[in-house]
Amino acid sequence: MKTVFIFHGTEGYPEENWFPWLKEKLEAKGYQVFVPQFPTQPIIPAKIEEWFAVLEKYQEKINQGSIIIGHSLGGIFALRVLEKLEQPIKAAIFTGTPIGIKPLFNYERDGAFSGFKFNWQKIREMANHFAVFQSDDDPYVSLENGKQLSQELGVELSFIPNAGHFNKKAGYTTFKELLTKFEEIEKL
Repeated sequence: MKTVFIFHGTEGYPEENWFPWLKEKLEAKGYQVFVPQFPTQPIIPAKIEEWFAVLEKYQEKINQGSIIIGHSLGGIFALRVLEKLEQPIKAAIFTGTPIGIKPLFNYERDGAFSGFKFNWQKIREMANHFAVFQSDDDPYVSLENGKQLSQELGVELSFIPNAGHFNKKAGYTTFKELLTKFEEIEKL
């Protein structure tokens, strides 16, 4: 079974933003889509160990055909998942993902989650394809984060002007550009 994982961000949940829309679109294509609920309380920094404990329930579903999509803090978690994998997955897609470049809202909070030091070589080895989406007016994650992440992964940045943080507040209850990129990757 082809599987897709969508990881939400800080104080997020599976039914927010464009996640339900994308889940429905991908399930119609025959994918098994998981949008786990990770513990992320207001003000209190998320604990990466708790996120990995949630992901353990899905461990047997992660395989060479899997695609991981991370939004915001979920993108950091996707990077950490790639660092731990033993077999490569098909792809990883990142939207509004902070990798430690200021200005960055919640720098200390997200830094506590990840430390912002990544094993880029291992990450590049653990997915066959990558995509990175970033906007120029994201109030939480500066454009430089997307530029640097794209560079580290060796892909062109999918830049979308005036898209905010790709969340409902910015009008993102659908994300057609991401679906198009997904379909491009799907054919590879």
